[in-house]
Amino acid sequence: MHSGGSEHDDRASSGTQRPVILAVTVAALGYFVDIFDLLLFAIVRKPSLTDLGVGIDQVKDVGIWLDNVIQTTGLVVGGIFWGILGDRRGRLSVLFGSIICYSVANVLNAFIADVAPDGPLGVLHSIGLGTALRQYEVLRFVAGFGLAGELGAGITLVSELLPKESRGLGTTIVASVGVLGAVAAAIVGELLHWRTAYLVGGGLGLALLFLRVGVVESGMFRSLPTATHTTRGAFWKLLWPPARFGRYLAVILIGLPIWFAVGVLVKYAPELGASMGIGATELLTPGRAIMWCYIGLALGDVSSGVLSQLLRSRRAAVFIFHGITALAIAGYFVIAPRPAWVSAALLLVLGFGIGYWAVFVTIAAEQFGTNLRATAATTAPNFVRWAGAAGSALAWKYFEPSLGTWQSAALVGGVVLVIAVVACLALRETFGVSLDFLEE
Repeated sequence: MHSGGSEHDDRASSGTQRPVILAVTVAALGYFVDIFDLLLFAIVRKPSLTDLGVGIDQVKDVGIWLDNVIQTTGLVVGGIFWGILGDRRGRLSVLFGSIICYSVANVLNAFIADVAPDGPLGVLHSIGLGTALRQYEVLRFVAGFGLAGELGAGITLVSELLPKESRGLGTTIVASVGVLGAVAAAIVGELLHWRTAYLVGGGLGLALLFLRVGVVESGMFRSLPTATHTTRGAFWKLLWPPARFGRYLAVILIGLPIWFAVGVLVKYAPELGASMGIGATELLTPGRAIMWCYIGLALGDVSSGVLSQLLRSRRAAVFIFHGITALAIAGYFVIAPRPAWVSAALLLVLGFGIGYWAVFVTIAAEQFGTNLRATAATTAPNFVRWAGAAGSALAWKYFEPSLGTWQSAALVGGVVLVIAVVACLALRETFGVSLDFLEE
């Protein structure tokens, strides 16, 4: 009798664990493709824009417009849309819808071209899409819109399916595997023509749809009472009352250094390096800069996630990694000029320092109740991406004429770090708290 009961328990436990393992696997691979497609433009920025007729002296400014402004604005708009959808219709609806959106957009990126007004596609001129650059703008916005939903929905689903003691490890796996998509994108972007690279990114996303068929919905979401329907995904509830808005704002601000580093220091490493006196032969390409940074980021994600479990504190782990990031940014600007291998080493350390992204997305999910969790966990990372990439890049460009290229970037980096540390002080600790609660 005892043996039979034990076998039944083992089978039940195995049956319970399978959906969790599948959800973590799919969320991790989904984020891998998400990061691949998110950073692909930065990697193929120069060859794609020069092929489309942009002058070499305009590549930086056009790149900032398309990537740091247009694409990240799509992330913000999409973050709100997918977050609300995730809390109203379920986490799985976002996982399916977002990937179709950004995968199709990236496939279409491979076919952008100037269109003859009297040709078969001449109608595109009537809607303002007759030129390749206009098509690029629209498709980068649509790609950003789609990419906005992947991470938040995946992290929310994994956080709600896993036990509270181990959910930090689950989200760490998702984030750590995901950021390696940047390394894959760097390799693909350097080996293949930029149009082919877009086809690879879009194709990977569409292939993932087959894996998602067996993923189950979060039990916490399914058990939400019908009476909460009107409050599910009510984005305005994150902005009111003031105490909840302060919590939401603090979550966003602690992540600013991550996307300042990626959006400015890494993506524009060649331009910043040249302004610091690094010779042309020693400058890293954007693809290689992203590759080294994201190798460090993957290591940092694992380390910060494990550290938060060992310390039993999300905030302590974030503070420690803020300190590492500050030292890495200081080294980035102080140690110059330098050979390429030193730049690669500095970017590796910088990536490790900003590798608290895994802990950040876990905090975003843990801070809010089940009826607003997907909205918060999906919008917060995308507001970070916008503020850290677009906001920082625009501030960098604003101060550049008066201070200089690298000097203005250093100033913005210092301000961003101070804001992040103060915000972390304002957050409540969420390690091990139950997520089975609602926001009133």
